[in-house]
Amino acid sequence: MSVHQPVGISTSFATSTTSAQSTAIAKKSNALRIVSVGADAHVAIGTFPVGTTTSYYVPSGGTAFLSLGQVSANRVTGITTGSTTTIDFPEGTGSPFKAGDAVTLTVTNQDYFDFEHKIVTSVNSTSGRDGYHSERIVVAHDSSGIATAFVSDNNQAHLRESFKVAARTASGTGTLHVQQIQTTGEA
Repeated sequence: MSVHQPVGISTSFATSTTSAQSTAIAKKSNALRIVSVGADAHVAIGTFPVGTTTSYYVPSGGTAFLSLGQVSANRVTGITTGSTTTIDFPEGTGSPFKAGDAVTLTVTNQDYFDFEHKIVTSVNSTSGRDGYHSERIVVAHDSSGIATAFVSDNNQAHLRESFKVAARTASGTGTLHVQQIQTTGEA
């Protein structure tokens, strides 16, 4: 029997006959534990997923463990505000994100820069642009209302891939519980 280490917080949401969706979850692990309570559920995971009758099946009272794939995250060294937001990474690290990925930003001591589940629109990996020698990405997040400059020396800023879980049930009832986990081996 495997031992599971919870990662992050547990999330739950009510299911429906069409497709209900969780809030955004910052990916911190490569595995997700799903428990369906009160109804059989069809579950989908992704940027903006939709649960359909052909989605992954979890029986009522059942538990499923699904792979989320590799965790993508990086430290942020620069933030340029505007109608879109440009994110700079440390020189030599590159961007683990590609256009179309959803990302969540957290900045310690400057939380007004924080955003959740916004889409990466482009990745610029050309060398030596305007004094920057690292990859930059552009995120579809309007940060033009922020007048304070980002101070990387005093803050920890991290950009992390995020995802949502969707589920549908035939009855329109039930609750889906999701928790990122790490499998720590045999008990």
